[in-house]
Amino acid sequence: MDGPVNPSPEQPTVTATLPDDLAACHALIQQLLELAQHKDRLIDGLQGQLKQLLRRLYGRSAEKIDPNQLALFTDILQQLQPDEPLAPAVEPTPAPTARPSGKGHGRRTIPADLPRVRSEQDLPDDQKPCPCCGTLRVKIGQEITEKLDYVPARIQVLQTVRFKYVCKSCEQAAGNPQIVLPELPSSPIEKGLAAPGLLAYVIVSKYSDHLPLHRLEKILDRHGIDIARSTMCDWAAQSAVTLRPLYDLMVQQVLESKVIHTDDTPVDVLDKSRRDARTGRFWVYLGDREHRHTVFDYTPNRSRHGPTRFLDGWGQQRQVYLQADAFGGYDGIYRGAAGGRVTEVACWAHARRKFFEARDSDVLRGTQALAHIKLLYDVENQAKDLNAAERACLRQQLAEPRLQQFKACLQAQQSAQGGGVLPKSAMGLAIQYALNQWDALCVYTTDGDLAADNNAAENALRRIAVGRNNWTFLGSDHGGNTAAVLFSFIATCERHQVNAFDYLRDVLGRIAATPISRLPELLPDRWQAVRAAQA
Repeated sequence: MDGPVNPSPEQPTVTATLPDDLAACHALIQQLLELAQHKDRLIDGLQGQLKQLLRRLYGRSAEKIDPNQLALFTDILQQLQPDEPLAPAVEPTPAPTARPSGKGHGRRTIPADLPRVRSEQDLPDDQKPCPCCGTLRVKIGQEITEKLDYVPARIQVLQTVRFKYVCKSCEQAAGNPQIVLPELPSSPIEKGLAAPGLLAYVIVSKYSDHLPLHRLEKILDRHGIDIARSTMCDWAAQSAVTLRPLYDLMVQQVLESKVIHTDDTPVDVLDKSRRDARTGRFWVYLGDREHRHTVFDYTPNRSRHGPTRFLDGWGQQRQVYLQADAFGGYDGIYRGAAGGRVTEVACWAHARRKFFEARDSDVLRGTQALAHIKLLYDVENQAKDLNAAERACLRQQLAEPRLQQFKACLQAQQSAQGGGVLPKSAMGLAIQYALNQWDALCVYTTDGDLAADNNAAENALRRIAVGRNNWTFLGSDHGGNTAAVLFSFIATCERHQVNAFDYLRDVLGRIAATPISRLPELLPDRWQAVRAAQA
């Protein structure tokens, strides 16, 4: 050899000169083989990372696999299926009437509450006589054809006229009359130009429809209204301040939940002290079925202080469950740093994603793992219409045996006897992730109020991802706090199927005059109940 090979810290060294004896030659060959295997493993790992990046950039977002590949594991599926379906130990409650999935195709019924503009079409006078006998035709009915039309939004000016009063006697006697006039109605922004309807329109356009303010500025300009985007930004911030007491009530409601789903997502934030943007974080917290509020929080970074501060004191009175990903910042919460007894519930969707991404480098083991996870979700499909007690019973009967077999399979693949999956390979990392999280992944079988995955929180964060593609960054941390408050109202309205514009227009007009003791009446779920009762 002409010279020494420069090894990396993990690579085996190769001697600089050729040995003379056979044993030394064998040792050198072994070193070269190990070096070649190390390079192959490195190349495989880099290729796997490249495929994952390309898939995230250009590939399908759905994590679907070919059914023909799952068919290779029909023996596993059949072995784990019980001979007869096991019924829950308790009598099942009648399932609610299922709503038809999807919107379907074809012409839909036009809502009856939409205003109708009637246009009558009559026969011309010369066509009313019968051409056969000349007798005048008689009207016997009508046929109505309806089409949807669009009337562009309009801007109107709300005038508040206050009448002045004065006492003429005092005016003549003292020459210093006292003029009296009624007080101005409460306004969400003191001395502001925008009425509640315009504020609600700006909030819904930006935080629900994801319109950047510069686009909204052009839309308003088409109506002949010149409002700067900086003004609308101030309106959003002041509206968030006005709604803050109601937001704090929503946070209290979420913290009364037995189960909270949480997740986070990054966002670019402008910082005048830096040349480039830094990364802030939006966190979402979903209350359970009895506390159906979705609350967002913003932090300047991803430190554990964010969730610890938000969940401070949660779980002091009873055992509670936090379902999240494997972010290490939650570990202190599980150990009681937030002051409560919090049980970790891991997410099977995260574990499944690891195996799906590793399947490119190890199709056999990856598809086998996905087949096992599919069996767990088959149980969830059976349990979705059951109550909590029935769901827990079904999971213990069907899911727990499948979990035990899946764990044994992963441990065998990880060991040398099972084929010795390389620890640093994509499949090795996927297996290690699942085994490290195994206890938390199995918690959901112990309580029917728990979910198998954290998809609810991930779905709630999609509005941030969609909006981020439009407004691209936050102007400051203050803007992040404003967005967190307003996103919370938009998401909670959507969760209760409440028209966010109608809700915000009404609440922004009333909240300033509402006593603190009656603020809970303005929460989206209670507001909807009152409106439904009035209707």
